[in-house]
Amino acid sequence: MTTSVPLPDTGDLREDVLELLRGANHHWSSPLGAILRELLAAAGGAAEFLGQLQDQSGDAVAAPWLTVLGRAIARGQAAPEALRPRVATVAVVLLRNEFVVRGVPTAPDDVLVEIVDEVYLPLVRRHGPVPGR
Repeated sequence: MTTSVPLPDTGDLREDVLELLRGANHHWSSPLGAILRELLAAAGGAAEFLGQLQDQSGDAVAAPWLTVLGRAIARGQAAPEALRPRVATVAVVLLRNEFVVRGVPTAPDDVLVEIVDEVYLPLVRRHGPVPGR
């Protein structure tokens, strides 16, 4: 069972992304998140299982990020070329990395701010065309 959570729409990309990351951090830090982390760790190199998991959750994960980023583009806060799933979701992928690779039980807020300020915002604001395309 899933619940629909309203997407942040503060009028500021940085604040919206921080709210999304804080929500994801809360989810991954919860007892259910701990079970999901254990499953991912147990899967280890089971590429088929990890591929199925990604296929099932990819669109659901990308949708809110694409919406928030699309709103920011409309406000002139991000480059239109950034509106691609891999770019839009890079912040949550980096957060997931904290849990899966580093094994943290929760990510401190300063890590979330670092992901947003040092990686996400520079990426989506200055995103240029992909070479060779």
